[in-house]
Amino acid sequence: MTPNASSDSSAPSRRSFLASSAVAAAAVAGGMPLLAACGDSGGGSREGTTSGKDAKKILPAYVASNVVTPDIPSKNGSAIGFTSKLDLAGLKTSVPKKLGKGGKVTIMSPFWGSPPKGNNPYYTAMNDLIGVDVQWQNQDGNTYDQKLGAVLASSDIPDVVVIPGWNMGGKIPNAIIGKFADLGPYLSGDKVKEYPNLAAIPTDAWQRSIFGGALRGLPMPASYVPNIVPCYRQDIFEKEGYEVPRSADEFLALCKEITNARAKRWACGDMKWTAFNSFGSLGGGEKPLGWNVVDGKLVNRIETEEFLEALEWTRKLFAAGVVHPDFELGKSQATDPAPKFAAGEFLIWHNDISNWYGQTASQATQNPDFKIWGMDIFGHDGGDPILWATNPANIFAFVSKNASEAVIRDALAVANVTAAPYGTKEYMLTNYGVEGTHYTVKDGVPIKNDKGNNEVLNAFVMVASPAATIAHPDFPDVAKGQVEWQQRMGAFTKKPAFYGMQITEPARYTNLTNDLEQLEDDVVRGRKKISDVQQFVSEWKSKGGDKLRDWYQKILDENGSAAN
Repeated sequence: MTPNASSDSSAPSRRSFLASSAVAAAAVAGGMPLLAACGDSGGGSREGTTSGKDAKKILPAYVASNVVTPDIPSKNGSAIGFTSKLDLAGLKTSVPKKLGKGGKVTIMSPFWGSPPKGNNPYYTAMNDLIGVDVQWQNQDGNTYDQKLGAVLASSDIPDVVVIPGWNMGGKIPNAIIGKFADLGPYLSGDKVKEYPNLAAIPTDAWQRSIFGGALRGLPMPASYVPNIVPCYRQDIFEKEGYEVPRSADEFLALCKEITNARAKRWACGDMKWTAFNSFGSLGGGEKPLGWNVVDGKLVNRIETEEFLEALEWTRKLFAAGVVHPDFELGKSQATDPAPKFAAGEFLIWHNDISNWYGQTASQATQNPDFKIWGMDIFGHDGGDPILWATNPANIFAFVSKNASEAVIRDALAVANVTAAPYGTKEYMLTNYGVEGTHYTVKDGVPIKNDKGNNEVLNAFVMVASPAATIAHPDFPDVAKGQVEWQQRMGAFTKKPAFYGMQITEPARYTNLTNDLEQLEDDVVRGRKKISDVQQFVSEWKSKGGDKLRDWYQKILDENGSAAN
């Protein structure tokens, strides 16, 4: 048996893919030929955003849930946290009556792993609870962009389609606007109160769900605190007397102290994303968060000194030989770093925050001395860091514009159950399955069996989710650590000018930065120079970057800044 899957706001089974810039880049690059075929499917301009007074007319009313009280309330943009044991007998009910009317709803969603059979006990139990016959069309998450492009280019679209943000390259945003329904007539304002769990989704997440002037997406909310955590082997640090570094120079010095290639020990993995955070580089490539007003001028992150400094510092780590050799290969690496991290071959590994729990759980029985912890992001100069908010939602479910009202309401009934908060019967069934069939409970800890690990995965959780939540009944200390890390880092997190806006860029600018990530990786590995990045930026400006800036400036002038 393996420990239960996390209810982390970035659980490995569903969201850790957000942390993989390689997956994101592959999705965008690999999908382009098909995405171009999606077309607009309608007239009128689809570019820009909707905010301010126009958005207020569209957004659902926010009604906080009082069904369950978290052990750790949200602070500084953090998730809410639960650290107490689960009392199955005391689970609350958040959906007192079935809202589904018994209709059939087909849902296409990315799936990582081997999809279970359609009539399995988990799907059957969920359908019975909701009152809807959900038929899943699970697709390989690693090649989802290709399937998505083909489906959206056709006339045969499932009732509901899940689209992660990293699959929204090319003309996908235009296809979303042309192919999917306006949910405003069912959810805007007080109408959402018919679906209380959807009403409890934070407004920022709904703001991100507005495409083409209409509320089209059902969101998976997330904390806006940067999600990349530099985790370190706390057990080995304590044994060797290593101190957690508080500046870029201290980090490099520590890495040199740790590294002993002859003993097959290196300090870290590729630390590029931590460098971006440590040096205060904007946005991490997330559109539109890579833009902000600096000294009165709208600039893109790739034009800033912080961006170049972060790349140069990461290059120093590789040049010093302190990075594990497996990471020299970059995105093409074929091996999973986890076993070598567990074996102590390298001691610092940044990844999505879910990796903190995932590694702890996976090593619990076979390596009892193993302990990792999250390192606070340090300001490169030893001072407080300047961190930039991430998007408050980045995975969405959309309902076909050809769906009948009955199908739309059944789809919303599904979402109202999957968005149930932790500590409810609906949450337990959605995330753990059926007690006795998919999991057992020991000392207040639900533990999935093999059937649970196979069936209760990647499906219903993708339709909609509650406000960002972190809860690990099996490792409450990790849950507490994760939430408190977010709260500390959230105190240094700023919102850039376009925070929370769902912006559809003109298609002519879509490919401007396609080759940037590969160039970044080549620079930090010494295969290219900082001057090559500067040349890339110069060409970016002339090929459309400056015009794109003017386009964003107009949006800023019309909608105002979301910066804090």
